[in-house]
Amino acid sequence: MDLSRPRRSLWRRLFLVASLLACGICQASGQIFITQTLGIKGYRTVLALDNIPEVQEYSWYRGANDSVGNMIISYKPPNAQQPGPMYTGRERVNREGSLLIRPTALNDTGNYTVRVVAGNETQRATGWLEVLELGSNPGISVNARALVENMDSVAADCHTNVTNITWYVNDVPTSSSDRTTISLDRKTFVIHRVSRYDRTLQCVIESFPEIFQRSERISLTVAYGPDYVLLRSNPDDFNGIVTAEIGSQVEMECICYSFPDLKYHWIHNSSLLNFSDAKMNLSSLAWEQMGRYRCIVENPVTELIMYTDVRIQAPREDLTCCPQRFLHLRIHGDVPHHADSAGWCLPLWSPDPCSDQPLLNQDKSGSMSVHLRPEDKTRRASR
Repeated sequence: MDLSRPRRSLWRRLFLVASLLACGICQASGQIFITQTLGIKGYRTVLALDNIPEVQEYSWYRGANDSVGNMIISYKPPNAQQPGPMYTGRERVNREGSLLIRPTALNDTGNYTVRVVAGNETQRATGWLEVLELGSNPGISVNARALVENMDSVAADCHTNVTNITWYVNDVPTSSSDRTTISLDRKTFVIHRVSRYDRTLQCVIESFPEIFQRSERISLTVAYGPDYVLLRSNPDDFNGIVTAEIGSQVEMECICYSFPDLKYHWIHNSSLLNFSDAKMNLSSLAWEQMGRYRCIVENPVTELIMYTDVRIQAPREDLTCCPQRFLHLRIHGDVPHHADSAGWCLPLWSPDPCSDQPLLNQDKSGSMSVHLRPEDKTRRASR
């Protein structure tokens, strides 16, 4: 923002008061005058006019008189501008007759004279411009840049002799709060329990009114999460159960929000798998791949660990498996009996996995009995 912008800010009013005191006689007689102001090297400077009548032409001169050789530029409303011998290419006159210099140089310091032609009257006024040079931009330092959310704090120091300091977080000005503290001299700023949303820090000084100088922008790296973990599957799970047919494809993916990248671990039926990706693909589901899966996510920086479970099982009508472990049964009333077609499964261990003999026999009365081999009967009798 330009110091010399013709606005009625506090510093402009102070300079205006000084001009009024110096030119009180001129004002009483309706004389124009130049609002004295400061200029800053490299910025825009405005030499503004007050008490202006209806003007036909403005002419600006370098020095305390309006000789032709000193003319910088003349302006006839609405838009005719004519440069003079002292024109440097940095000057122009606006519609209010003020002289604008951009950028301002240190050697622009000195007297400036304006001649105003208003009807049959010509008025002159002279003002002084003082051009100053800004000091260096403030420095900034922090005690840490890599932090953990809700655990670490960060302290920043602004290195400057200026006392008018404003602190910025994420390019937004901030003040002391229940989470932040600014020292009495405003040179130290502390964030207690940093957040993932605290991304940048910067201090800004105002050594001259409305002239702001910024420090380097410090970037913070804040580790966070995981906040939660979800397990998305195809087919979709219902209440933590994925129903899939033997030979079909099953996809599972761990989803969570965290920084930095997570480590993934998978457990199947209490056995740790040699697999560390977020996605698991079972291209052709086998019986031994049925059961419970647990996805564990670990943030190595925050040291937070979370997990979620899902169970894969076959559809109820497909609960048929190898003949060594299950027997195909059907339900007739409350009594299970053997059938040739696949139906419900009775999870009984077969005494003879290689035998074609059914485990259950049904006599003419409909009673059910378990078929045992002779050696099984011998062991049973010995008990």
